[in-house]
Amino acid sequence: MREQSSGAGGQRRGGGRPYGRGGHGGPRGGHRPRGHGGPPREHPGRSAYDEHRPRPVRTGLAAELRALEGAQYGRYKGLVGRWEMPGGELLELVRGQSDPYAPPARVALHVPAQLAALPAELWRTATRRRALSSYLVRQAARTVRGEKALRVDAGGQEVLERSSCTVSGEDGSVTLRLGAALPGHGRRIDGREAERLLCRVLPRVVEQALRYAVLDAAEVRRFVETVEDSVTLRDVLPGLGLVGFVADGAVLPRRSGVDDRPATGGGVVPFASPDQLRVTVELPHAGTVTGMGVPEGVNLVVGGGFHGKSTLLRALETGIWDHVPGDGRELVVSRNETVKLRAEDGRRVERVDVHAFVDHLPDGSDTCDFSTENASGSTSQAASLCEAVEAGARVLLIDEDTAATNLMIRDARMQSLVAKDREPLTPLVDTIRSLHRDHGVSTVLVMGGSGDYLEVADRVVMMDAYRPSDVTARAHELAAVPTGRHAEAESFPGVVARVPDPSSLDAEVRGRSRIRARGEDVLSFGDHEVDLRAVEQIADPRQVTGIGLALELMVRRGLLDGRRTLGEALDLLDELLADGPTGPLLSIRDEDFAAPRRFETAAAINRVRGLRMLR
Repeated sequence: MREQSSGAGGQRRGGGRPYGRGGHGGPRGGHRPRGHGGPPREHPGRSAYDEHRPRPVRTGLAAELRALEGAQYGRYKGLVGRWEMPGGELLELVRGQSDPYAPPARVALHVPAQLAALPAELWRTATRRRALSSYLVRQAARTVRGEKALRVDAGGQEVLERSSCTVSGEDGSVTLRLGAALPGHGRRIDGREAERLLCRVLPRVVEQALRYAVLDAAEVRRFVETVEDSVTLRDVLPGLGLVGFVADGAVLPRRSGVDDRPATGGGVVPFASPDQLRVTVELPHAGTVTGMGVPEGVNLVVGGGFHGKSTLLRALETGIWDHVPGDGRELVVSRNETVKLRAEDGRRVERVDVHAFVDHLPDGSDTCDFSTENASGSTSQAASLCEAVEAGARVLLIDEDTAATNLMIRDARMQSLVAKDREPLTPLVDTIRSLHRDHGVSTVLVMGGSGDYLEVADRVVMMDAYRPSDVTARAHELAAVPTGRHAEAESFPGVVARVPDPSSLDAEVRGRSRIRARGEDVLSFGDHEVDLRAVEQIADPRQVTGIGLALELMVRRGLLDGRRTLGEALDLLDELLADGPTGPLLSIRDEDFAAPRRFETAAAINRVRGLRMLR
């Protein structure tokens, strides 16, 4: 099934109710996808965590652990459940540990509202709860520093929705989830050390990190208000006709490629907006803020090598996430629907209409319904662009350093040498204006080697020693001088909405769900190793786990049912996670994860090598 659509593929983004919820026709070939037409199915890997059916509460955990001294290691499993602690918190052993070499046990600390005593104003909105949770889990991680058996997922510079710590929107109670390697002497239980770890160290975490009375109140408020300002700023961008904003005084360079903290030293140049692009906004806590507004349309960032072009683009790329106070990019934001693209040699492509960029192929393959197991740089980038728009992207970021040159431009001399009927590729320069004019998709491109883009750019910013200037007028003067190049296309025709086959997205291996992250680059999903190296907006390895859980949720809940388009299924996923992604994703499995966006989830689906698309 194919549906011709424009812009975002016909979907309404941001969790809106999609059209055609009932689908378009029945499943193909009599196939009844898992989860279709019924309730969520149970699963061997389902988390023990269940808010609707809490386990009975027991007492005397310390005595139980002492009594287990020297027992067979497997008897730890008998402790799974909820235990009342002397301080008033509940300790829940969510998942045990089968032997000393197995993955750590999962533990949850439930801190009642009366004990946490968090002021209601700090958790009254979803944004504030996310920020407060991020602050608390960082405090908890500091408290257990040095305890090698405990693993608290605190994250880095981004403030993400994490499973490791949640604050209830009903009463302000707190739940901290962590991994605990249960101690043993070989395959025998070390009951004394287990008692110290679970009955003394973990209560100390509650006492020193999860109670408002012991926190720095000013620091907590600053953290929450910083995130709230960032969200507010991002939300006002569409009304201002902007796709991004970079605050005056922002610090964009990072310390290194493996250290995302802000660069320091005398060589760091704080950002200062050109006068022509300076925008003033009012934020609830920071007050009046000025900075460079990145307008809708076609934007070029030009300049010499090492002058900050890619650094600026990278800041916009990560502007979809909120950042911790002191990061330097707290008020550098991009629209939520922003997607970074690049060439990706070797990726698989499944039934994508790329004819806007690939008119014909020497082997006669249909580029309106294009598949390959080993895409070239140009075809991979073309497919990724179409897939991003299909998923709802409204802003595309491209750096020429990581793009396919022959998809970006074909200059006059090459046009003279190689006739169009011998060149299947149509360069982006000829369709980029139509992307915005006809489909509402804006672009920000870093371009240092091709002046042909000056002719199609709405705005040109030059970076010189990390200082931006607006050179649009001069660029248009230069573009008025003919080069002899002629356009090879008049418009971008839109994207085709595809329908995934849910049976090709199965996470089960030998009856158990297999979802595992290997850093930020690889997701093990069932039998598939999903290569995510080119999905550059994944900010944290835990988001890879979140992507896998979201994908499994889509299949298990029947969002992918063999009839809905991918965009419609993503709309339903947004609706399902709108009240907080932690609960639905924890229903798949209790793991450390960070909630992903729809775009990274879609990118993973498109990179599953066993994926089948239905027509």
